[in-house]
Amino acid sequence: MSHAKLFIPGPVEVSAKTFEAFCRPMIGHRSQDFKNLYAGLQPSLQELFYTKQPVYLSTSSAWGVMEAAIRNLVAKKVLVCMNGAFSDKWYDVAIKCGKAAEKCQVEWGQPITAAIVKEKLAQGGFDALTMIHNETSTGTMSPLAEICEVVRSFPDVCMIVDTVSSFSAVPIKMDEWGIDVLLTGSQKAMAMPPGLALFALSQKALDRAATVKDRGYYFDFLEFQKNGAESMTPSTPSIAHIYALKSKLEDIFAEGVENRYRRHDENNNIVREWVRSKGLELFPDEKFASKSLTCVKNNKNLDVAAMVKTLKQKHNFLIDGGYGKIRGTTFRLSNMGDETPATMRELLAALDDVLAG
Repeated sequence: MSHAKLFIPGPVEVSAKTFEAFCRPMIGHRSQDFKNLYAGLQPSLQELFYTKQPVYLSTSSAWGVMEAAIRNLVAKKVLVCMNGAFSDKWYDVAIKCGKAAEKCQVEWGQPITAAIVKEKLAQGGFDALTMIHNETSTGTMSPLAEICEVVRSFPDVCMIVDTVSSFSAVPIKMDEWGIDVLLTGSQKAMAMPPGLALFALSQKALDRAATVKDRGYYFDFLEFQKNGAESMTPSTPSIAHIYALKSKLEDIFAEGVENRYRRHDENNNIVREWVRSKGLELFPDEKFASKSLTCVKNNKNLDVAAMVKTLKQKHNFLIDGGYGKIRGTTFRLSNMGDETPATMRELLAALDDVLAG
């Protein structure tokens, strides 16, 4: 059976060039060749993270580093910002790690705002805050820079940010905004196979981790720091992913980072215009809608499951029929990674054909 092209919110399509890099012959993960590979990625990664700090590579999904941030940085209580399925799950992770946690929760589709965060943090007792910049389940992008400005006025609070579906699609300025843990994954806007997480830590985060017990080993931030200083990882990494990352960084900087942001914006605007032209609506307020995917409200009462099925059968494109409790009442179209205005129009033309039928 032929491969259905992915326009789901992740994993997204992976280019032939990236797959070719992924399949390169192995090298020893403690060899000088590996150290050269690892070190050679740092300048480009630091530029993408907008940081002077090292960027670490973890053979895991981003959830590994999300849990690690809880285990490494929370000694008192974590404020968990919740506005969708994945940010909601972070609260459960904190509880299962045995940490005190409090919810900063709004309805699905609503953004986390600076005012809400300020009100919660002012109650005191917190030493960390988690948030998902771009809540993939609802297509909602919270105003991260504004929230970071508030958190900076609470110096005991470590700011932990998941940018899994926004990283490299929009600028996220780690050092300037005062983010203490900035993490992402390989399978969304980076357009790589799943299985690699990338993250950077402020000195504040490292200093905090040094005071926290029971960090474990595999995700111990101090182990990443110690090994990273030698251009290595604490344990055996997926070398294939790191080859793919090198290839992808070449692509990103050949295109130009600002051009990449503009392309994602153009892709996204094309989808939004199509949504309006069909009399459909965005699920979140447009002011806070994602730039890497579109969560469409099914206000026309479409048979979303049938639409998804027919699109795949007739055109070999795969979209998402909504996530969790909003499945069927929404559907999601990804425009991230290597997609272009031309490929987005191809998808939308296919959707037009399905809806006309």
